[in-house]
Amino acid sequence: MADFDVIVVGGGTGNNVAAAAADAGLDTALVEPGPLGGTCLNRGCNPSKMLIQAANAVNHVRDAERFHVDATLNGIDHAAVVDEMDDLLGGIAEDMEDRYREKDNLTLFTEYTEFVDERTLELAGETVTAEKVVVATGSRPIVPPIDGLDEIDYLTSQEALYLREPPESLVILGGGYIAVELGYVFQSMGTDVTIVEMMDSLVPREDADVATAFTELAAERHDVYTGHRVTAVEEHGDGHAVHAETADGRELTVEGSEVLVALGRRPNSDELGLEAAGIEIDDRGFIETNEYLETSAENVWAQGDVAGNALFKHSGDYETQHTVANVVHEERTAIDLSAMPHTIFTDPQIAGVGATEADLQDDDTEYVVGRADYSDSAMGRAKKLEHGFVKVLAAPDGEILGAHAIGDEASTLLHEAVLAMRHGLSVDDVAGTIHAHPTLSKVLEAAFREVTRQ
Repeated sequence: MADFDVIVVGGGTGNNVAAAAADAGLDTALVEPGPLGGTCLNRGCNPSKMLIQAANAVNHVRDAERFHVDATLNGIDHAAVVDEMDDLLGGIAEDMEDRYREKDNLTLFTEYTEFVDERTLELAGETVTAEKVVVATGSRPIVPPIDGLDEIDYLTSQEALYLREPPESLVILGGGYIAVELGYVFQSMGTDVTIVEMMDSLVPREDADVATAFTELAAERHDVYTGHRVTAVEEHGDGHAVHAETADGRELTVEGSEVLVALGRRPNSDELGLEAAGIEIDDRGFIETNEYLETSAENVWAQGDVAGNALFKHSGDYETQHTVANVVHEERTAIDLSAMPHTIFTDPQIAGVGATEADLQDDDTEYVVGRADYSDSAMGRAKKLEHGFVKVLAAPDGEILGAHAIGDEASTLLHEAVLAMRHGLSVDDVAGTIHAHPTLSKVLEAAFREVTRQ
């Protein structure tokens, strides 16, 4: 007989699976060596967005003169911002742990674990078994083998988020969403920021028009070097020197008091003993799952970043609903990750869903484009928005293939397109919907209306 009905390994989105199992009367174990809440609450989206809001407040003061408001920025207490953030989020994690320790049918293990056999783990010095196991161990920053990197005190996002004093200067390796969000934060707080990216633009996974527009804007506030691969890092004076080169061999050296490695994330699968459990991974280390989130091992499921279906908190939350249905309630509910949105909280914000123009060209898919600029809208003029647009990609028959936005509140604006795509609405359905004037939603409406005129 198994020791537990369900063991959940990982206390990020996995904590909700464990809670649901315990509430259903199943004898449940939750294994999490760090604070509950996982990356998002403790080392990712929650702290980063709190820092970004502080950066936005700083920039609102700086921009006040554009609206004929006499305002002066007398100082930024960055340490107070970080301390408040740490107290709030740390308190949430502590409260969650207290509640879970008191929860009926739930045993919390605050330690690392690994599989030693099928549905069998090493916990508290003993071998523990379960009828069902859910792996939800998340991901961590990638630290590639760059020459000299292991010889300096570099930062990853985990450390950068909790710096109580902004560095004088910062060199960021990588130009993806983590790089540009933290670049925006530290530049706003007074740091000289340099970004080195191997691809030809920042945020290279975005639609090319969005990526190009953002790269041009970022270059106005940062030193941006695209098309450069970092080859070595070394200590230099009181800081560090980063060496990079282009594809044709042109060399570059930039300096900064700190170096931030923001080159993506990798799954936390390499120290779990998955082979002993019969759990297969792909060539990047992500646990392979089917549409029911089942792994190759019987009665073992995986969800969230470690499964690699989509490395977003909202996709992890969506997967959690299905894991609860399939594991706790023994249903057969398949996931559907179509129309999965993503957002980047820089200034301006970036958001996207569905195919990019490059995707459609690669697949030889026929499409039309609709585009509308923020500056042509009443609210855009009121807010004095000089940059930003919404771009819609659609099939000739009106099927929405993708939507992309860069601009003020793009993260919120895009959800109308997400809803339309998710439920099979057409371009005409969106374009024919009455949008309140003079909201920024009129920009999205205008982009859809342009598609209907083609």
